[in-house]
Amino acid sequence: MIVVIGAPVFRYYPHVPGDYIPAGSRLFHITDDPAEAGRAPVGESVLADPGRACAVLADYVAPPDRAPPPARSKLPQPESATKITADFLYHSINEARPQDSVLVQESLSTLKMRRQRLPTSRSRSFFSMSSGVLGYGLPAAVGVALAERDKGGDRKIVCIVGDGAANYVIQALWTAAQHRLPILFVIPRNGAYNILKSFAHLLETPGVPGLDLPGLNFVSLAAGYGVIAERVSDPALLASALRCGMASETPHLIEVEIDPAVPPLI
Repeated sequence: MIVVIGAPVFRYYPHVPGDYIPAGSRLFHITDDPAEAGRAPVGESVLADPGRACAVLADYVAPPDRAPPPARSKLPQPESATKITADFLYHSINEARPQDSVLVQESLSTLKMRRQRLPTSRSRSFFSMSSGVLGYGLPAAVGVALAERDKGGDRKIVCIVGDGAANYVIQALWTAAQHRLPILFVIPRNGAYNILKSFAHLLETPGVPGLDLPGLNFVSLAAGYGVIAERVSDPALLASALRCGMASETPHLIEVEIDPAVPPLI
């Protein structure tokens, strides 16, 4: 039996042929989103408040008669290299960020590594787009920072946006500068639309044109909008740059040159 509470079950991104759930299994989906319930192709969807549903179900669940699973082991530190990999970048961000920091992300080609290296354990600490929404990251970070200020909080906002996605609403940097929002923008620059290259590999359609993004200079773009920025390509300099950006009380942007290797989509 598979039970999913308060999360989407079928994202359709990317589509991979095959069974939706393993043969012989049964799916129950509790959601407060009628659209999610309506488009579920298999299983039984229950439209209800997920939090209240958990409280009700807890009264019917017997205490377990088995030992709890062991704690997840910590990922090993990435190996040092001459190039900054996405794995090394996310590890370095995790080492430098405050425990109560808020992550806003739109970097799809390295999403798996981000989830592994930058776990979240507090509510309202991670914001991301649904499916493949383009241009979400930068303005979302501005909105989260404004909401944090309105609440009287001072949590650090860390925004990770790929070089392809950052161009859609680049003017959000101006808003961050005008409001002096303490956001650290991290742009992993691989010089390509790697998520689309990953799709091309999955769909066996190599050589798709227009997916390379040479000549982008986010340091200059940020300066034009009034945001202090720097570029890092040396792994040895990354930690100090991130610490400086985390400590800034105004918007700060770091363009990080990362290994352009195209990761597998799945």
